[in-house]
Amino acid sequence: MGQFYLEKMPDMRLCFAAMVLGISLGGFIDGIVMHQILQWHEMLSNIIPTDTMLNKSINMFWDGIFHLFTLFSTFFGIYLMWRIMARRESNKSGYLMTGGMVFGWGTFNLIEGIINHHILHLHNVRELSPDKNLWNYGFLLFGLLLLFLGSLVIKKGITKPATL
Repeated sequence: MGQFYLEKMPDMRLCFAAMVLGISLGGFIDGIVMHQILQWHEMLSNIIPTDTMLNKSINMFWDGIFHLFTLFSTFFGIYLMWRIMARRESNKSGYLMTGGMVFGWGTFNLIEGIINHHILHLHNVRELSPDKNLWNYGFLLFGLLLLFLGSLVIKKGITKPATL
């Protein structure tokens, strides 16, 4: 069993880089879709309601800090991907890349959801909903679904060699 794991380490490097990119992707989807387009919540909207221009401005600043984190995560993921793709022995499977990104997005949802929605209570998925917890737990369930789907695709990428 240990031998199989060690033989597959190059696969896990690609998977890790893709997961970093997936975390970034999840952050950008959350920030762009839920914060900006749908305007369901902002970074601190449960603590600082967006009912005045000053409060809206404070929330917008922290949304910008959040987007900056996702941007730095993207740069880090691209750097890791570039290093891996330069290695000849790396498994360059699209399954590992796709599965890792989906798994990373699920990881983002779980970490962000547990910390920001449930522990720190910074914001809810949908602030103006009468049942905020339904949306918050739905966000976590969607994250678990992404983890499950990503792991299935990763497993396929490990068992099926890359074809270039």
